[in-house]
Amino acid sequence: MGGLAEPIVDHETEKLDMATRSRGLNRRGLRRWVRRGLVVAAVLALIPTVLTFLYLPSFVHPVSTLMLKDLATFSGYDRRWVSIDDVAPVLAHSVIMSEDGQFCFHRGVDLGELRGVVDDALAGEATRGASTITMQTVKNLFLWSRPLGSVRKVVELPLAVYFDAVMSKRRIMEIYLNIAEWGPGIYGIEAAAQHHFGIPAKQLSRRQAALLAVTLPNPIARNPAKPGPGLRRLANLIERRAGRSGAYVGCLE
Repeated sequence: MGGLAEPIVDHETEKLDMATRSRGLNRRGLRRWVRRGLVVAAVLALIPTVLTFLYLPSFVHPVSTLMLKDLATFSGYDRRWVSIDDVAPVLAHSVIMSEDGQFCFHRGVDLGELRGVVDDALAGEATRGASTITMQTVKNLFLWSRPLGSVRKVVELPLAVYFDAVMSKRRIMEIYLNIAEWGPGIYGIEAAAQHHFGIPAKQLSRRQAALLAVTLPNPIARNPAKPGPGLRRLANLIERRAGRSGAYVGCLE
């Protein structure tokens, strides 16, 4: 009698309030992470955009992500930058005819080849590669090889179009030839020519150029200095194509 009544606590209401506050915090946390993710994505997109302009001058010698990985893991590598003027023209011609016959005509992405890959995929058939030299260049400069290859392709396509719009075809080829891998720890055509044939890139013969070109899809397993029957057959084909490449290589002149 006369004592203060104890407050009535509605536990159900209290639980609902806590759940509501928790959901609010989760939403705010999610929005915060989304904003951070967008900022990171914008920064990552800005890096190749800026680097592309920095790589325009011929005195700049870019390195690839694989070369950076070799440095980070203390593996080391051999790369000797060489001007495209000091590379035997038949080498560049052989690379075009082996890797990207439409290099001089597309704008970074070969839409015809890309449509073929999509059609094959929709039909449930095995797909073929549709990477252009420009796509391989931006991949080597800015992206990764594995894993998440399909995610990389989504990034690679617009980067290739942008890179081709900013760079001349001749400069793209010069960079590609100097960062492509031609064997374990062997990057660039000068190091490759010296390593495999003991001569500078300027002195490569038609046969040597063809052998080096067909090595590019799998430089770890293929050795141009010791080609097997299959590699020799491919080199024969590319040597013939390079000999009559004509307008296909006109953008390098």
